[in-house]
Amino acid sequence: MEVMQPLPVAFYLQPTVEVARQLLGQWLVVQTAEGWVGGRIVEAEAYRQDDPASHSYRGRTERNAPMFGPPATAYVYLIYGVHECFNAVCQPEGIGEAVLIRALEPCFGWEWMRRRRPHAPDHALCRGPGNLCRALGITRALNGESLITGRIRILQGDPLPDSKVLCTPRIGVRQAKDRLWRFCELGSPYVSGR
Repeated sequence: MEVMQPLPVAFYLQPTVEVARQLLGQWLVVQTAEGWVGGRIVEAEAYRQDDPASHSYRGRTERNAPMFGPPATAYVYLIYGVHECFNAVCQPEGIGEAVLIRALEPCFGWEWMRRRRPHAPDHALCRGPGNLCRALGITRALNGESLITGRIRILQGDPLPDSKVLCTPRIGVRQAKDRLWRFCELGSPYVSGR
């Protein structure tokens, strides 16, 4: 991991939908008490401020404040009172946009991921945003951390060619269902599905 470099702030200043697409093939890593865990991003969804499905659509609140923070920041929130979800904040400070990381191909720290999700088969350890956070030990304690210097980082990997990318509507949204802002690696067994 030492030779991998974090994605620069400029990466997160591209249009948010493009950031979601370009995050496929990059590396998400987390420093835990046990050591570094992580893998390759295989599924992501874009959420813009003008998007009725976005937390930022109705403006800044205490809960979504990190979405309006500096680019390359972690936005971690709780859904259903149970599952944490991790997003990478995009756009200049003051604009509430982010990319939800939905699935990861686990590559290192398997032992710790399996301890956190003991009943999950290996291909499903990080499948789905809540499962991904549980397996990697991502909690709201990482909310607002820098993705460049913090305990949670996105590192440069090998971007996927268009021929290996599937673009679909987002999963679980009630509004703006027709927007094709979910990107996933075609044929990957680690993608959350649907």
